[in-house]
Amino acid sequence: MRSRSSDIVIKNKKASHDYEFLEKYIAGIKLMGTEIKSIREGKANLTDSYCIFRDGELYLKGMHIAEYWWGNLNNHDPLRERKLLLKSRELSKIGRKVKESGLTIIVIKVFINEKGLAKAEIAIARGKKEYDKRETLKRKDSERELDRIRKR
Repeated sequence: MRSRSSDIVIKNKKASHDYEFLEKYIAGIKLMGTEIKSIREGKANLTDSYCIFRDGELYLKGMHIAEYWWGNLNNHDPLRERKLLLKSRELSKIGRKVKESGLTIIVIKVFINEKGLAKAEIAIARGKKEYDKRETLKRKDSERELDRIRKR
């Protein structure tokens, strides 16, 4: 018997380059039926996605989920806002940090858990300066070079 967990992981590769992650959380996503089917096919994109607070709730904006191919007239809007499901204690903690220190909330990845539910890994993040980005690239290049030398 096959396990229910999936290999579907949609990552925001640009996020680690542009932001420094301070805290991470796992949140559920409120989706429509055709959206979860598209995610299971791997047809989603997190490139310009971020989270906003509205009426004490956290919403995901900018996540593109392609329309389901077999969907009919009831297919979803690919760029609609999606509600993130977190405990109220976590929501108030995140809200306080974002308001007081000017941080942002970004989505790092979306995945399907063991129960078959879509989850989002979000992070409270601070934007990197240009020189920080260059420093990160230099460090990665030097690590790659060291790995090449070790393998010889």
